Amino acid sequence: MATGHGARSRSGGRPTLEEVAARAGVGRGTVSRVINGSPRVSDATRAAVEAAVAELGYVPNTAARALAANRTDAIALVVPEPETRFFAEPYFSDMLKGVGAELSDTEMQLLLIFAGSDRERRRLAQYLAAHRVDGVLLVSVHADDPLPDLLAQLEIPAVISGPRSAGETLTSVDSDNYGGGRSAVEHLLSRDRRRIAHITGRLDVYGAQRRVEGYRDALRDAGHEVDESLIEPGDFTEEGGRRAMTRLLARCPDLDAVFAGSDVMAAGARQVLREEGRRIPDDVALIGYDDSAIARHMDPPLTSVRQPIEEMGRRMIDLLLEEIADRRPAVSRGLERRQVVLATELVERTSS
Repeated sequence: MATGHGARSRSGGRPTLEEVAARAGVGRGTVSRVINGSPRVSDATRAAVEAAVAELGYVPNTAARALAANRTDAIALVVPEPETRFFAEPYFSDMLKGVGAELSDTEMQLLLIFAGSDRERRRLAQYLAAHRVDGVLLVSVHADDPLPDLLAQLEIPAVISGPRSAGETLTSVDSDNYGGGRSAVEHLLSRDRRRIAHITGRLDVYGAQRRVEGYRDALRDAGHEVDESLIEPGDFTEEGGRRAMTRLLARCPDLDAVFAGSDVMAAGARQVLREEGRRIPDDVALIGYDDSAIARHMDPPLTSVRQPIEEMGRRMIDLLLEEIADRRPAVSRGLERRQVVLATELVERTSS
């Protein structure tokens, strides 16, 4: 509880992080950085926050937990995928880069935990139940994944990279997958392509579903029928891109463009197109997604939808540190869930 010496909280109870931020005239993230000891705050801002803390008598729960020796100063980055996929896809390394950069000036340690198998998930559940970390970042979560609900049940602060659905209850950070899908198709239509195929990501991933919706709406809004035979499920892997491209060519040999749901799948599709004697972009235009190093080094260089993956990692850490500073997930505090959506951008190269 707050001491009687500080200003009384508007809510009449223990002062909150939001009230400290309002008193200091800064954002919640800035307050959490001061509380977590980040040097990335100016002296003037730090003084303003510390003054607001003193005036309000704010005692962060992190301090109480540290006194009880329950604070771990560790954050887990949990990837519910096989390790092979993590190391094969640039998305994960870029996400890790953003997370690491934002954590580098705090006292927090980062633990990388894979949970791709049932055995790994059971072990992770036991680890989390013991409260050995202060918070969790969840990356690449599928619709039926039980981990987010477990975190909510354990009241462990957590931020997810991309919601599981439109009704996501956890704080999330994502890119505009719908807008990215639309921009890819609109670009291909502007190049007079009319038989545009789409190799989707795993459709139990909400972001992949949103890219398909963007693909469909761009075609409809341009007055074109959506031909379901031109949509082929993939799985974000190179081999998945190969398989999908093989099926599409067998089913729709007259296709003149392909929008792949990741650069990795576009690389697989490109191999098949070359093997079948299709020239890129003369015969078939090709677009990927992520704007990874793969896109820049492909021959020809790949047009791709850039999503700010490193920035997503940084924003996830900022939001998680806020929740750790308050010690409880946003949903437990009765706050509206926060879903941050960052803009995407089509990067044009010679493949389209």
